[in-house]
Amino acid sequence: MKNFFDKHWKARIYKIIYHSDTPAGKLFDLVLLVVILASILLVMLESVNSIDKKYHDFLNIAEWIITILFTIEYILRIITNSSPKKYIFSFYGIIDLLSTVPKYLSFFLVGSHSLVALRALRLMRVFRILKLARFMGESNNFIKALKASRVKIAVFVSFVVILCIILGTVMYLVESEQDSGFTSIPRSVYWAIVTLTTVGYGDIAPVTSLGQFIASLIMIIGYGIIAVPTGIVTAEFANQKKEPKKEKDLIPDTKTCPECLTNDIRKEAKYCYVCGAEIVH
Repeated sequence: MKNFFDKHWKARIYKIIYHSDTPAGKLFDLVLLVVILASILLVMLESVNSIDKKYHDFLNIAEWIITILFTIEYILRIITNSSPKKYIFSFYGIIDLLSTVPKYLSFFLVGSHSLVALRALRLMRVFRILKLARFMGESNNFIKALKASRVKIAVFVSFVVILCIILGTVMYLVESEQDSGFTSIPRSVYWAIVTLTTVGYGDIAPVTSLGQFIASLIMIIGYGIIAVPTGIVTAEFANQKKEPKKEKDLIPDTKTCPECLTNDIRKEAKYCYVCGAEIVH
């Protein structure tokens, strides 16, 4: 009887935490979203010295309360999951851990206060709560386009690096005898990169007529160079949009497999299409 109660209890908690198609699951996601946003707000306020000095105790207590809540949630996710290791070493499992541990480290270790900035990683959990990765299908196409064009982009970047080295060397030869900041080839290459990318910090500038003419050409070339990787990715992105979408990509994400943590299971499915595990309803 006790084992049945424990199993039943874990199943109920699992549905609340991992499923968003039930009233309890929706309420849990809503509360979790509010807590995450409150936590991010606290992190931002702590970074302001005037606010931190005035409300340090309040901010510290509030952050400890939020950290304890996230710790309880993290433990419950491990306990109710039939494959705890898969959750712990999954992407969101690592994010949950990294965003919770820093507060404890700042309590036990002196000088680790700077690690509390990792709490901002909690904002990434919004993607899991709102299922943004599933409803923003275009993001998947964009990632595929980047992967498909990585070789072309790598060749293009290599060409830009070589071009910057050549232009930087030329500018060093032209401006080295002038008091314009081109004191070495590496520094001249740095200027070429800044100019070619149209950033233009202005810390180094040519003073000779020839140097200014070369700089003008580099600026014009820079606008054309910026358009090249954009065109490469856009072409691949257009090809990805032409591909027919898989059936599972059209199904809202409402179920999570307890075994492999696949999160695009059909609402009415009884078994996971990846590992075959039974889905808790």
